[in-house]
Amino acid sequence: MSGFTLGLAILGGLVLALLVAWNAWTTRKLAPRQAQQPPQRSEPVDPDLAIEPVFDSETAPPLPVPERKPGLDALIDVLAPIAVESPVSGEAALGALPATRRAGSKPFAIEGLNEASQHWETPHAGQRYIAFQAGVQLANRMGALNEIEFSEFVVKAQAFADAVNGAPEFPEMLHEVARARELDQFASQHDAQLGFTLRARNAAWSPGYVQQNAGRFGFVAGAIPGRLVMPASQPGHPPLLVLSFDTQAALSEDPAQSAIRDVTLSLDVPQVHRAEQPFARMCEAAIGLAKAMDGAITDDNGQPIQSEAMDVIAADLEQLYDTLEARDLAAGSTQARRLFS
Repeated sequence: MSGFTLGLAILGGLVLALLVAWNAWTTRKLAPRQAQQPPQRSEPVDPDLAIEPVFDSETAPPLPVPERKPGLDALIDVLAPIAVESPVSGEAALGALPATRRAGSKPFAIEGLNEASQHWETPHAGQRYIAFQAGVQLANRMGALNEIEFSEFVVKAQAFADAVNGAPEFPEMLHEVARARELDQFASQHDAQLGFTLRARNAAWSPGYVQQNAGRFGFVAGAIPGRLVMPASQPGHPPLLVLSFDTQAALSEDPAQSAIRDVTLSLDVPQVHRAEQPFARMCEAAIGLAKAMDGAITDDNGQPIQSEAMDVIAADLEQLYDTLEARDLAAGSTQARRLFS
């Protein structure tokens, strides 16, 4: 073999080696970042010092208490009182309830005045009720109560009243529909759902990597795959923030190989109490996650969001909070959560 041929062979081998190395480097660079595994304990454990687990019911953390179901409110509901001649048992009231609790797209409810406690409540077995009231919500994010929905409300309330030998008194339809439109217009002008998008600058993220980093800011796994939530301080309340990513990546047979290029951080403003400072915590989480995961904070259109823009949004939110409170619809209140749902 001549020296020239040998040189070409060596050069070809070097080029091939460089291609293999470059391909390996590229594959490693583009592979989704993985969650860090906790360090394994390597020291031997003395069996004499081992601690047996103790199952003590007194030290177990209490289960979260679900929030009581919100009652009817004249501020956001059409109310129709139903008078009865004699007390009605809870069993009879439950048997008379309609099969569905909606009139069109609006929630419908029946409440009874408990004979013993003198409080309005959803009928329960074993109780007696001396009066009832039917209600339908004036507006929600689906729009204002219309004439057809009001008529359906009347039909359902009348059927319940007939079943318990009651006499309903319905308000004037046109007045209530006009009230619904006014409330819906106010809600539409003062609704706010904010979102930041975190986009990977270089390497993508695996679901475990996202969850591990989000956990450092108080996020926990939600009920839906690909959804992490920051719980509210009050049990049963909606989450303060939601962090979501591709559901298919979360459900993948091998999540470690699922590549996530962006996640969304969202805040439903009317659903969260002002005192929780949700937007400040949203900004803190977005900035912290972007730094930890080498990401960029952008809007829905991919435009970068600077800290100055966050300050402007924060100032606008303070005005929104004041406006909602002036209307007795403070963010996070029962009425606001029902109206903005």
